[in-house]
Amino acid sequence: MARYVKGLIDVLDLSNVTLVGHDAGGMVTYAYLQAYPDTLAKAVIMNVAIPGIDPWDQIRQNPQIWHFAFNAIPDLPETLVMGKQRPFFDYFFTSIAAQPDKITEQARNTYVDAYASYDALHTGFEWYRTFPQDEKDNAATKGQPVQTPVLYLRGACEYGKIDDYVTSFRESGLVNVQGKLVPGSGHYAPEEATEDVVAILKTFINDHT
Repeated sequence: MARYVKGLIDVLDLSNVTLVGHDAGGMVTYAYLQAYPDTLAKAVIMNVAIPGIDPWDQIRQNPQIWHFAFNAIPDLPETLVMGKQRPFFDYFFTSIAAQPDKITEQARNTYVDAYASYDALHTGFEWYRTFPQDEKDNAATKGQPVQTPVLYLRGACEYGKIDDYVTSFRESGLVNVQGKLVPGSGHYAPEEATEDVVAILKTFINDHT
């Protein structure tokens, strides 16, 4: 997927790009940095653990992250969730958001519509089934120095300590990485604290030091 993003940037002839990825998008952003080091102006990784990068193993063992294993089972999640997308998604909006009410009815319905078909649902679950390969890919590039300035964002109410993530990113090769917490936010920071996230991104992008 990082190759697709790189292809799009090239086709659009974009320059001075800051690539921002939330959750699964953050995994793509990390892969992009490793595959195309120093081709971005800056990068932002938000609200995600990266396969194979600490504290990945700890995250997978957390009983609150049970869905990683469930979603990776072939075919079963599609069978059980098909037709019940809304309650399935609502469970996560309630359990890992600090401000579930910030995720509007319109947004929730949009997500359900996006995954209404079996094929779309299957594609979403397939993401989790790639984690073992992602771990191998990330292990292969671990330690490769990347000079691109990187901002790692987490919700202040999310599980885990941000310093642990930043330290691991630095050890993985992201030489110029910093971390910042989004106040009052859980996992869905772009929706739970939109104005704060926008302000943080603008400050990071416009910082020329």
